[in-house]
Amino acid sequence: MTDLLGVIEDRQSTRIPFDRNRSIAREDLLQVLEAARWAPTAHNMQNFHIVVIDDRELLDAIGMIEFRVAPVFVRENVAQLSFSEEELRAKKVGLLGTRLPAWMQAPAGPAPEVSEPMPLHRVIAPCPVLLIVLHDTSKRAPASQGDVLGIMSLGCVLENMWLVAQSLGLGFQVISFLSGAFFSGSTVGQAVKDLLAVPESMQIAFAARLGHPVRLGPSASYLRVRREVDEFTHRNRFGSMGLGA
Repeated sequence: MTDLLGVIEDRQSTRIPFDRNRSIAREDLLQVLEAARWAPTAHNMQNFHIVVIDDRELLDAIGMIEFRVAPVFVRENVAQLSFSEEELRAKKVGLLGTRLPAWMQAPAGPAPEVSEPMPLHRVIAPCPVLLIVLHDTSKRAPASQGDVLGIMSLGCVLENMWLVAQSLGLGFQVISFLSGAFFSGSTVGQAVKDLLAVPESMQIAFAARLGHPVRLGPSASYLRVRREVDEFTHRNRFGSMGLGA
């Protein structure tokens, strides 16, 4: 259990570029996919498919798809940022804004340089493998309005893959915006689906960059914060904080 908790605590989103010339061992990739295979899903529906992209020309083609940033994304993103390590330690939630591109830190909306279309490679750093996880909308957990249980299942798939990648020493970064909320009047998700010949019944749930970081050590790490257990745990009734002695 200690080893498992250690992997969970060490897990992080690796936002730096990965070495495109260093391939992922087939055995390691299979372990990541096995983790997805054994993820718990509502009614064991297994409501997902995964497209593994390791063809460089195809990765480059995805990177050249143009997009505009939705102002609501930038505005709501800024609300989750801290701009010093001291501020982040005090909040215990959110992200350190200084690690993000300048245009993602503008509270009034997208900065001028992102008001025009720009290619996806501005937000998807280089990687040897991109995993596209698809939600099979032809399946729905019984009586699950909006397929909430199915969406929860996809979260289990994500966490399983992420933890196994972490245990293997692989960099892993979730790319959540291909579903559309990141973009303004976006057809980006459809453009990606067209490139990959994805059926209409499948929706892109998220993507994940996978690979070996170009830089390791202190430059690849960053301050990560969490609330203490007693700050989110209520015993027997809401408001009775913590587990007590």
